[in-house]
Amino acid sequence: QVQLVESGGGLVQAGASLRLSCAASGRTFSSYVMGWFRQAPGKEREFVAAVTWGAGSTYYADSMKGRFTISRDNAKNTVYLQMNSLKPEDTAVYYCAVKISGGYYTLVYKYNYWGQGTQVTVSS
Repeated sequence: QVQLVESGGGLVQAGASLRLSCAASGRTFSSYVMGWFRQAPGKEREFVAAVTWGAGSTYYADSMKGRFTISRDNAKNTVYLQMNSLKPEDTAVYYCAVKISGGYYTLVYKYNYWGQGTQVTVSS
């Protein structure tokens, strides 16, 4: 029903910036929420940021706020994650996800669709 493809990951040095993209296809709705999560080896998947598709309201994990910015381009059905001042602890696979109802933005199990992920590696 909804397909998500992430891109923009790579290997960078600490302090560098990356912009991740997530292109959505298939059936989408203005009421959907799009979010970014990440998962490091041996760790649970954690919430990074989310944006409501209609109003563009944004939500961030406390540890990401100030360095990461989420945005969306409704015309392109694409959500972005701008990551600045990257640290080695940001190394993870980053996933784009869609939730078809509002609220509970931080909870992994509330999201309905997931992309395959894109690897971000930050060296010291």
